[in-house]
Amino acid sequence: MRIGELLEAAGLVSEADIARAIDRQHAEGGRLGPNLVAVGAISAEELARFCDAMPLEPVTLAETGLTEPFLIDLMLKLLFIGPAETPDDLAMRMQLSPKLITELLEAARRGQLVVALGGGSGALQMRYELTEAGKTRAREAMARSAYTGPAPVPLELHCHWLERQKVTNETIDVASMRHAFDGLEVTDALVDKLGPAVTSGRAVLMYGPPGNGKTSVAQRLNRVFRQIIYIPHAVLVEGQVMTVFDPDVHTPIGQQTLLRPRLFASLHREEADGRFVPCRRPFIVTGGELTMEMLDLRHEAGGNFYVAPLHMKAAGGCLLIDDFGRHMVSPTALLNRWIVPLENRVDYLKLATGKSFRVPFQTVVIFSTNLAPADLMDPAFLRRIPYKLEIGAPSSAVWRRIFMAVAADCGIATDDGAVAAIEHQLTSVHGLELAAYQPRFILDQIVAASRFRGQMPALADDLVALALDNLVVARRNPEDGPTLANM
Repeated sequence: MRIGELLEAAGLVSEADIARAIDRQHAEGGRLGPNLVAVGAISAEELARFCDAMPLEPVTLAETGLTEPFLIDLMLKLLFIGPAETPDDLAMRMQLSPKLITELLEAARRGQLVVALGGGSGALQMRYELTEAGKTRAREAMARSAYTGPAPVPLELHCHWLERQKVTNETIDVASMRHAFDGLEVTDALVDKLGPAVTSGRAVLMYGPPGNGKTSVAQRLNRVFRQIIYIPHAVLVEGQVMTVFDPDVHTPIGQQTLLRPRLFASLHREEADGRFVPCRRPFIVTGGELTMEMLDLRHEAGGNFYVAPLHMKAAGGCLLIDDFGRHMVSPTALLNRWIVPLENRVDYLKLATGKSFRVPFQTVVIFSTNLAPADLMDPAFLRRIPYKLEIGAPSSAVWRRIFMAVAADCGIATDDGAVAAIEHQLTSVHGLELAAYQPRFILDQIVAASRFRGQMPALADDLVALALDNLVVARRNPEDGPTLANM
């Protein structure tokens, strides 16, 4: 991905800035970066800081950190399975420069593994095919590992960028935290606690009664992050490939939408290492489906490669463990698994061969629970979670503001008296405590019932009563008679 695209994605320059810099580049020559500085789009210092935080495309085979035989094997597998057959095709599939691909093809040609077929309008469009010896070697390579994605990065380089891209590098202040919670009723006291928790990069425990926005608050934290980080497609560990980038949980910077075609054609090649995917900081949420297996390397036996565990995919960002204490895995087992990573900021993963390796643990783990923390973990575990934030029930004033805002969103007219009356029924008649989810629940029920009846939604007494009936369930106590329980 070219530096102009990345600068624009980071909000440091605009498309118009890049166009002006390219015009100057055509007239004066030079690389795009200095031309952006010359037209006043960015300062030299800011450009230098940005480039220093970006893995650069390897120029030589040695700079890839991978051996020539490994790269040739990967290339032969891609030629074997198709449809890649030109240097341009292979460069795209392996995410290496066409120059390096040409060197690999030349080495393979000398080894009588490929032959050139001709065709195309230039060297990069020359078509190649495997010889019989090349097919044999490709089959042998496939038997060792069926991985056929972009070239991996060595473990040492991955660890280097994990340390460079940790959350603590973000500049987070009160204004950015407040902006992240636009539209949510969040107190200043909670913001004052959340800010240091996020900027510390350490584990966070959010607890309190259900339905009061713990998950909503946690997920809004993703909005405070502004930096681009670089996530490898795959990592090479002890000769084994481990995939890391996952399109289901990572949000890449959209290359195809950042620049117009005219700009693509004009940009000088000043690229980041294509083996890394420029992404927003990951924010991964897992709930009751979490198992211990998801926290360890997964060996794809059929393909003989590995998939990184969930918390490793979340490195450089956050992993939200929602409904902590209600998972298939027990809280004690989960915390035992993470006692070393949470304390020492390193994790140890094990290959199927029994070989272990160490990786930095640069993931902000957020535990969210409506159970009492003392019932979930002992004091030793609590000590390893330095930030403990109680998300309690809203006050009456806050609850009413939430109700009014949701009503406006639903197109339902209301006033203070009507909202106060519903609050009275909820607390005094039904004996329930206020919770932040209740306004949305009640109003959605009213909208659904109104649609069924073919009428405009309104806070009619019968509709409110129906909604409140669905909010609670009857629960019979043998001694005390029937009571009501919150949903």
